Amino acid sequence: MSAGTPAPPVGPAPGSPQAGPADYARSCVEAFVDGQPAPPPPADSLYDEVAACFCSIKKHGELRGCIGTLTPASSCLADEIARNAHAAAFSDPRFPPIGTSELAALSYSVDVLSACEPCDRDELDPRRYGVIVSAGGRRGVLLPDLAGVETVERQLAIALQKAGIAPGADYAIERFTVTRFGEGCDMACG
Repeated sequence: MSAGTPAPPVGPAPGSPQAGPADYARSCVEAFVDGQPAPPPPADSLYDEVAACFCSIKKHGELRGCIGTLTPASSCLADEIARNAHAAAFSDPRFPPIGTSELAALSYSVDVLSACEPCDRDELDPRRYGVIVSAGGRRGVLLPDLAGVETVERQLAIALQKAGIAPGADYAIERFTVTRFGEGCDMACG
């Protein structure tokens, strides 16, 4: 492959039987890096649903970008995935924009969120529920079932830090569940 030639797609093609939301996120990012619009989503009614989602991108197992919505910002999941995949690839303030040379080293996951509900600390389980903490205009979010987040205390501490809320401050807690899709999964994975 010569310099400037895009890397070939790694996952299943969007229309293939094994393609799922994470594969669609990959195909969107590869198109965006090449200056193209998002490709059409796989032919599945899942993509017509209205739902919020997070798109996560990792490079060699380390986070490379993660952006999402807590309530749907688009008219269908396909547009939500494309929108959040673009933001994770190019607008996550923690990382520089993704470039062509990185594409082959990236892996993707998409978390489709349930509706959020208020809860108390004792109603949390970091393996099952994501958490939102809020105080004033500040809000921090943490997805569920993340490596290294084994306790409610750790989950809340990370979410509070992300929000810039002092641990001793008064704050509201909400929880949500996710359906997680990894690459090569046309239905929820693990």
